Amino acid sequence: MMDFGGGDEIRFERLGRAGVVTLTRPKALNAVTHNMVKALGKALDAWEQDPGVGVVVVKAEGRAFSAGGDILHIYEAGRAGKPPVDFFADEYRLNARIARFKKPYVALIDGIVMGGGVGVSFHGSHRVLTENAQFAMPEVGIGFFPDVGASHLLPDLGGAFGMYLGLTGNRIRYGDALWSGLATHTIKAEDQAGLLDELATSGDANAELRDFFVPARRETERQDLEAIARHFSQGSLAGIIDSLERAGAEDAFAAKTLATLKTRSPTSLNVAWRQISAGSTLSMDECMKMEFRILNRMLAGHDFYEGIRAAIIEKGSKPEWRPAGLDDVSAADIDAYFAPLGDKELAL
Repeated sequence: MMDFGGGDEIRFERLGRAGVVTLTRPKALNAVTHNMVKALGKALDAWEQDPGVGVVVVKAEGRAFSAGGDILHIYEAGRAGKPPVDFFADEYRLNARIARFKKPYVALIDGIVMGGGVGVSFHGSHRVLTENAQFAMPEVGIGFFPDVGASHLLPDLGGAFGMYLGLTGNRIRYGDALWSGLATHTIKAEDQAGLLDELATSGDANAELRDFFVPARRETERQDLEAIARHFSQGSLAGIIDSLERAGAEDAFAAKTLATLKTRSPTSLNVAWRQISAGSTLSMDECMKMEFRILNRMLAGHDFYEGIRAAIIEKGSKPEWRPAGLDDVSAADIDAYFAPLGDKELAL
């Protein structure tokens, strides 16, 4: 056991050539806290310099890898007039740090991975999912936006699949993750311990993952993938909605997807469309700076607190978004989310 801080929320061990990180908040579905972020950053600093560490492995206890950030804490702090901007600054710096980490970084994902959990796993070199894995970036459903580097991750997926995931918040399984490029490898859940043993012995992520790889078939039907590529590659959010509306009469998938979008925060949808579009030409560091600008405005806005109220505080109640309709959101409103922060920009 090694102590980089983080208390009983995260564990660090050296197993042979592997530096092993375990998220240890199973009751909270391993929601990411500020302590965990700071401790993981310290561990990466130490292990990157340590010639004895050949590979870093991140895994989790319980049935979820990590269901996101500690959203209730963020809600309460924001409502009290002290939005936890420092937590997000450190979290986003960690996301960027993982993306440029010089050694193999293997995320072993066996269960749900969403939001903040994606941020500590999917920017690494090796993203390994089992048949129990489920991936989602569901932030638009709570009046937030796909952050933790989603601006960098989602545009890279072929067939406008990343735009679809970001705007709907829909969950996918391991086959879709592999097919789309989100996952680099799929393995059997029962092989996780064996894989960890081999990584600890050799430190060679590529060779061991080749041995343990078991291909997974994609879950989304071909015609639905074709529909996603057609609708979600439109040149504007209005274009996507229009395309789905036109197809919805005879296409059940389009109708269902449109119905999902109509429950999401109109502001969040506009912000997400723009950040994912912009992210396709930005570096990871530039994406994190852009997301930090958006974040500061979201924490000062209405929809995020309303979304959390409806989803968590008064479970299952209907959120009252402001503005309420997609047509009520102006370009100037959205521009404001992306405006520079002056001396409060994210320092990387």
